[in-house]
Amino acid sequence: MAKQSFLSNSIRAIMMAGFGSALLAGAPAMAQDQSNESEDGEQAKAAEKIQVTGSRIRTDGLDSPTPVEIITTEIATDQGLNTLGELLRTSTVASGSDQLISAYSVGFVTNGGSGAESISMRGLGAGRTLVLLNGRRAGPAGTRGAVSAFDMNALPISIIERVEILKDGASSLYGSDAVAGVINIITKKGEGGEVNFSGSAPFEGGGETYRLNATYGDSFDRGSWRVVADRNVNTGLKRGDRDYFACATRYLFNDIETGERADPIDPRTGEYHCSESGPGIFNYQVVNGRLASDGRIQYDYFNDGFANIADENPRVTAAPDGWYWAGYDAASDGLLDGGNHPFRLNQTMIPETTVNSVYFQGDYDLTDTTSMYGELLYSQRKTESRNTRQFWTREIGQFPVSSGLAPGFEGDNYVMPVHYTDHFGNETTIDYARAVVGFEGSIGFWNWDVSYQRSHNKGEYKTDIIFFDSMIMAQETLLGVPCEGRVTEISGKACVNYDWFDPQNVWGNQSAEAREFLFGQDVGETTYTQDTIDAYITGDLFEMPAGPVGTAVGVYWQRDEIEDVPGENTLQGNSWGLTGAGITAGEAKTTAAYAEFQVPLLRDLPFVESLDLTTSGRWTDVDIYGSDTTFKVSANWEIGAGFRVRASRGSSFRAPALYELFLENQTGFLGQTSDPCLNWVESTNPLVRANCAADGVPEDYTAAIRGSMTSITGGGAGQLQAETSISEGIGLVYSSEDGGFAASIDYYDVEISDQISSVTGGAVLSQCYTSNDFANEPFCDQFTRADGTDGDYGIVEVRGGYLNTAKQIVRGVDIVITYQESFDFGDLRIKLDHTNQIERSFQQFVTDTPEQYIGYIGNPRNVGTLNTTFSRDDWSFNWNMSYYDATSDYRGLGTSSTTYRGESVRFVAETPTYVLHTLSANTTFNDNIDVTIGVSNIFDKQPPKVSPAAAYTSGNAPLFASQLDYLGRRAFFNISYQF
Repeated sequence: MAKQSFLSNSIRAIMMAGFGSALLAGAPAMAQDQSNESEDGEQAKAAEKIQVTGSRIRTDGLDSPTPVEIITTEIATDQGLNTLGELLRTSTVASGSDQLISAYSVGFVTNGGSGAESISMRGLGAGRTLVLLNGRRAGPAGTRGAVSAFDMNALPISIIERVEILKDGASSLYGSDAVAGVINIITKKGEGGEVNFSGSAPFEGGGETYRLNATYGDSFDRGSWRVVADRNVNTGLKRGDRDYFACATRYLFNDIETGERADPIDPRTGEYHCSESGPGIFNYQVVNGRLASDGRIQYDYFNDGFANIADENPRVTAAPDGWYWAGYDAASDGLLDGGNHPFRLNQTMIPETTVNSVYFQGDYDLTDTTSMYGELLYSQRKTESRNTRQFWTREIGQFPVSSGLAPGFEGDNYVMPVHYTDHFGNETTIDYARAVVGFEGSIGFWNWDVSYQRSHNKGEYKTDIIFFDSMIMAQETLLGVPCEGRVTEISGKACVNYDWFDPQNVWGNQSAEAREFLFGQDVGETTYTQDTIDAYITGDLFEMPAGPVGTAVGVYWQRDEIEDVPGENTLQGNSWGLTGAGITAGEAKTTAAYAEFQVPLLRDLPFVESLDLTTSGRWTDVDIYGSDTTFKVSANWEIGAGFRVRASRGSSFRAPALYELFLENQTGFLGQTSDPCLNWVESTNPLVRANCAADGVPEDYTAAIRGSMTSITGGGAGQLQAETSISEGIGLVYSSEDGGFAASIDYYDVEISDQISSVTGGAVLSQCYTSNDFANEPFCDQFTRADGTDGDYGIVEVRGGYLNTAKQIVRGVDIVITYQESFDFGDLRIKLDHTNQIERSFQQFVTDTPEQYIGYIGNPRNVGTLNTTFSRDDWSFNWNMSYYDATSDYRGLGTSSTTYRGESVRFVAETPTYVLHTLSANTTFNDNIDVTIGVSNIFDKQPPKVSPAAAYTSGNAPLFASQLDYLGRRAFFNISYQF
């Protein structure tokens, strides 16, 4: 271990800019290290070899044939970054596409459950990015059935020394999932201790973070050890903490050039109306024999003096005091409740999260040629979020006021009471443990390594629910069914005579008795265990005129097992208004053998200082679907005068994730508008018209009778195969002789075939009725249709799931430029990382037109960072600029206009170029106290505004665009004490 300190440290600095060639980072320090090392003899230094990400063969690491980016944790300190996920999102391989961040798990079901964060390289998906910890797999973490990726929260940033990102497919070396590339997290080693305290505080309040950690390590004659303890707290952010989240205006324009808005004004505030749906009594009238919306009946909670609805609506002849009419025209839309409801403002935007972690690693020399090493990580994450929801008399539907079910109301209108509640929170606890034990050594000039890794994830998720059986009973009491003595069948709740027309119940101020009857909590548990054994040997086979031929051969075994048991009410379908799920359980075993060869072809010729060829191959067998092979060939051509060309071509694969195989039926609902046969006579597709007629759907089926269809999604065990991909890349690298300037440009191209995708119920119906062979189309067996009784030909149930149907292509160019120089007044270091995304297209079925995602919101074409560091004496100043190209969804929407209350208006579905700046200063006191202070988002750049009618938003800020800063300007600090 100690023998490798010079070269290892040098390579880490050299590869900082991502070339694998001599670069700028820490050049003065490197020069000093080289000078000291030369005193011990150049021969020993030249013979030393290390292993870098992207190869199992030990080399000097200076000329990697594939681009590798190195990110150090000093970046996190300089930019006030608090988590591993934040650190990785600074890389352009991540910032060019939307990433899974914890904010998305509030109000949406995301892979890994509440609070989980993952990294998707090149936008290909987190399941196609392999994450390693010290060169070995880091098992998945999270909750619910869809656990497949490593949760970036599980590893505290204080443990990390650097992250090596291989920007190329590498399944031939590392196996499944290394389709887009590999993220290898390297932990800290060495002697000494450190206590560190850091934090950040937005100027507006909310979203504060604090971290306290301590580490100590030591070495002795035969080994070394290090232990780290870390506590990280994120206080969370509420929607009401930021104006751009608090109010979702319609953001519609009569004239977008002049800025003339079409939004209604809320007379209670004098501002544009916050349009999110809220509580009230939804009102309907009969038009041409069908129910049509007739605004909403609301209660005057704040005594604003609104006229009684009976005085305004001719279809309502009487109403209790305090109830007024809203939402029946553009002006009265401004009276609708919902957007400024206190429950809305208290909604979680960024979850409250606390992570406690302990990490230990050590090594011990058993003999002069054999060492033992081990790692142990334990992490516990607790995440809490709050949300709001509506609940209503869904099972009864709308009913006439004349029925007498609405006390005090009279008229010929229909009503449906819709209530509010803040009983919609989530508490998640993740206990993640990972242990590694291994042996490494040498036999002559050959090095070998054998390791065993086990990771165990246990997650508990508590979800606030509304009992389905209580809702049925509450609606039955509205219909006059006696409540006394009745107990719900599943939840065991004593019946409460719930008043659906009590204004306080509508607003969300239900009594404790009513809340006990209607509301509860479901507790689910997820376990995921991964075991791996990896053994390989590497060394030189023989000498060629151009140098030694290196090789590495190895074998690998892996076992994954998942069991997700949802809460009892979810299992029994007793959670009202939420998707149901069964128990997801299964396992898979993988066996593999691999080999890699590095062949020096030419040396010291005109225009060929060196030419090396590296080849690798892997045979993999997965017990649930069979075997496959992958390969990779790469070339490294040192031209001379500082120029080098690198190129590679290889295949990769991704075995189906366990949830894609074994996900137990999850139920949800789709509207009947997903049925292609609804009003099929007006379809422009002749196949739809012919197939719907052949299916017996009559021409006069123009309006749905039933409200929705049940949509079921399940795993694809027995039919899924591995995804396969081909990855190609070519790049040109230049580095000046003095190491002060370097530049690289790399082209990448990845094509995934037979991609596993979730086929939705709507896609199943579409594939059936657009088939050229309708009578034999398999998709037509995946749903049931009503038989026409009472004119109902609607879809009863549709079954989707995971299939090998899709194709995805990504192409682009990575550019890196670095410059470093020492002046009389100080040292300057500049680095530019830029990625131009040429294509990222997705095609779910062969009959589909590929969808190009580049340029959509969350997927900017050009992204980059410009980082500048100036050092003088004991001070260092860092300025970082991150920039993201303008985006627009108009291409996908096909229009930039819609109608509002019958008038044509323009909506906004675009974001301008977005630039963020961070400035920090660092100094050291007494040689052992390091202090960094800084400001992130110096100019308080807010998320751009878009229209909720055209994009997913929180307020008017776009969701699913992780490049945006949701916190605003904030100060940060980092204080560390070394001993």
